[in-house]
Amino acid sequence: MSSTNPQQLPSEEELAGMSREELVRLGGKLDDVEIVEYPDPWPVKGTRAEKRAERLVALWFLLAAVGGLAFAGVFLFWPSAYTAPYTDGYFMYSLYTPLLGASLGLSVISVGIGTLLYTKKFIPHEIAVQQRHEGSSTELDKATILAHLADAGTRSGIARRSLIKRTAGLGAGAMGLGVGVFALGGLVRDPWAQTDSPNSLWHTGWKSDNGERVFLRRATGDPEEVVLVKPSDLDAGGMETVFPFRESERKDHEALSKALKRSDNPVMIIRLRPEDAAKVIKHQGQEDFNYGDYYAYTKICSHLGCPTSLYEQRTNRILCPCHQSQFNALEYAKPIFGPATRKLAQLPIAVDEETGYLYARSDFIEPVGPAFWERKS
Repeated sequence: MSSTNPQQLPSEEELAGMSREELVRLGGKLDDVEIVEYPDPWPVKGTRAEKRAERLVALWFLLAAVGGLAFAGVFLFWPSAYTAPYTDGYFMYSLYTPLLGASLGLSVISVGIGTLLYTKKFIPHEIAVQQRHEGSSTELDKATILAHLADAGTRSGIARRSLIKRTAGLGAGAMGLGVGVFALGGLVRDPWAQTDSPNSLWHTGWKSDNGERVFLRRATGDPEEVVLVKPSDLDAGGMETVFPFRESERKDHEALSKALKRSDNPVMIIRLRPEDAAKVIKHQGQEDFNYGDYYAYTKICSHLGCPTSLYEQRTNRILCPCHQSQFNALEYAKPIFGPATRKLAQLPIAVDEETGYLYARSDFIEPVGPAFWERKS
């Protein structure tokens, strides 16, 4: 509450006719603010030192623009499709993620440094003492604080520093462009384009080509090593991550590596304990997707696509460590906790009669991962 006598307050007409400097002085008086020191950082205008400082700030904003534009260019045009090691184009592919991080980091850091330098070099470093009061702001307080803000901008000299204004706008705009491209880049893919292709949003690497069986394969750390999975390999209550394998790809280094790298390929196979398997509730239309006590679900969380890497044996819950979504393995991987709202896609599996290895009877019959445009499930 202001301690100023109400009779000393200006009328609305007087308030409207006050200059900005008068409003600044009045606002300080009403708020019990005493400005102890308010030095002009550049009392002599146009010196070489001032121009050097201005060019330094502009340089950082220009670097921010370069970084933002570079990020957008790399995101849109740099080769990003997976390329196996020791093959043509792998070096360029391996630079994709580092270049994204370096360019966006350069843009963000440069905007920050430019802003800090401008504050340090050109904003007056005032020392003021203010008494604290309770109560909401009056119209008079609002008018005077706006005058204070405008006065601070004028004293900083930003109005006459066109180089800094242009480079700051360019740097912030380019950084915003990069962030915008990153946020919207994944939304431009048409989910209905080439729906029969194994690379569409409706299919994964488990899609069979020409009727060839797709087996469940372990990841041993060596992409050349092929270790398939038999039912006897898992103990009751156990879980293992598996990837697709086709016999025609056994000697194909690129195909073997790509199967382990493709983001929608990881599947968890769970062997339920017999007493738990008797309690299973199956999803309509997927009653025969399991093989006995063995159930296979995608590891791609239906919330934001994180890996559901944890399986709690005692409670039969599948856990996503990113945002703590939990899925009930006894009820078709239905979400029971956390932000996920859809079940995990289930992979239909069986055992090959000749080899005894587990294989996928077909691809997933529903899209894996989080929602996208026009998704029905």
